[in-house]
Amino acid sequence: MPQQPLVTTNLGPVQGFWEGRSARFLGIPYAKPPVGDLRFAAPEAPEAWTEPLMATAYGPTAQRRAFGDGPTIIPEPSIPGDDVLGVNVFTPDPSPDAALPVLVWIHGGGFVAGSPASPWYDGTAFNRDGVVLVSLGYRLGIEGFLHLEGAPDNRGVLDWIAALRWVRDNIAAFGGDPAKVTIAGQSAGGGAVQTLMVAPSAHDLFRAAISVSGAVMEPQSRADGLAVAELFTSRTGLPATAAALRDLSHDELLRLQDLLTAPDEGAAALPGLLLAPFSDGELIPEDVHTAFRDGSATPAPLMLGATHHEFNAVAEFEMSDAPIEVAVAILGSAGLPPEGVEAYLALHDGAAPAQVIGQAITDTLFRGTAVSIAEARAGQDRPTWLYAFEWLSTSPTFGGKAFHCLDLPFAFDLLAAENAKNATGPDAPQKLADAMHGAWVAFIRDLDPGAQWPRYTRTHRDTMVWDATPRVTPDVLSAERKIWTARRTPTG
Repeated sequence: MPQQPLVTTNLGPVQGFWEGRSARFLGIPYAKPPVGDLRFAAPEAPEAWTEPLMATAYGPTAQRRAFGDGPTIIPEPSIPGDDVLGVNVFTPDPSPDAALPVLVWIHGGGFVAGSPASPWYDGTAFNRDGVVLVSLGYRLGIEGFLHLEGAPDNRGVLDWIAALRWVRDNIAAFGGDPAKVTIAGQSAGGGAVQTLMVAPSAHDLFRAAISVSGAVMEPQSRADGLAVAELFTSRTGLPATAAALRDLSHDELLRLQDLLTAPDEGAAALPGLLLAPFSDGELIPEDVHTAFRDGSATPAPLMLGATHHEFNAVAEFEMSDAPIEVAVAILGSAGLPPEGVEAYLALHDGAAPAQVIGQAITDTLFRGTAVSIAEARAGQDRPTWLYAFEWLSTSPTFGGKAFHCLDLPFAFDLLAAENAKNATGPDAPQKLADAMHGAWVAFIRDLDPGAQWPRYTRTHRDTMVWDATPRVTPDVLSAERKIWTARRTPTG
């Protein structure tokens, strides 16, 4: 194999490097750096170049600090610099004749953090199995998602679409087939997938989708996006305009972001995403859940699901003494009618209030959403595969739960990646990684994860249960389905 693979893109040559049988091209710009007049503008294509671009190290990240106060489960490096709108390409065969299926990965981080340079998003296993992997960076927080006068809405979404257009125009040179693109992401990245499925201008840029623990802003109307901008002004004293924020430093913008997202004094810490995609009426014509229910979302094949205990441990720790009324408020704000709230509490009868609160947050953001989308698509006869990740970590730190992010080292078949054993424990079952990663590869390649995992339909509601011994169980989320499919779309 050549030591320095060279590929010609539509803007100029790019030089990568080999690591094993995986050719890596890191930090390739798909848009100009979002600085100055471009800080809050729609992404613009870079200027062309003639000399080979050295794509041998990850480029700068939009993340300037990690999510939360402590270390994150996923290693998420922050890399300084302005050229944050870039892609990383991992390919087993950088030649135009390979025509391999492509996975485009969108990282999570609550739309305010996260890094495409994480070792958990390495493409080694996908390359081994004949899939080209692309990870992308995008604007976060205020820069990506706050409604600003004088700037387009949903700039982070525009970044995703620009990156997908780069893939369409260039991936063949790296051995990928632009007609065989699957988009995928986890948490906010899963919400990005759901958002792209309801954004008409993105529909011709991919043929299938995987939403892993996907979360979006709820409620999500244009009025809600404008209300967040008003809240920004009331809490910071600054107008929500591109002109007012354009020249602020990253530290200043993060300070303003903290003021915006701080909970009200004495208020319950309810789940919510203030800085996230919202229905602007143009790029995103209607909110995600309405679009899935009314069928305006793309019918592209979709695989989706969640872990059993996404945010349970965090909630149980932070709300150990909270009364059950907090769970009632969470469920009501998520659109459950009174009878739905009563049914949910009955489903968890006997559990401590903190445990019910934790599960309510998990189900509000993730599990209930996944089964609701699957149910809506099944009613429209659209190819859908639902899963429930149930394997419990044996980690001394995180053990006993199937928590947020735990499924990623299995899906990427990277159980030995940095920090993975701290999350999974020392004896994570390779059998589960083989099955889960294999299903992903089959879905990306064939638009079907295989005969062992039937489609989710209104007749059988077959659901893949990812556990030490994976199994398909009909309607495994039956109780949750009956509760969550009856909820109303939250309104602002």
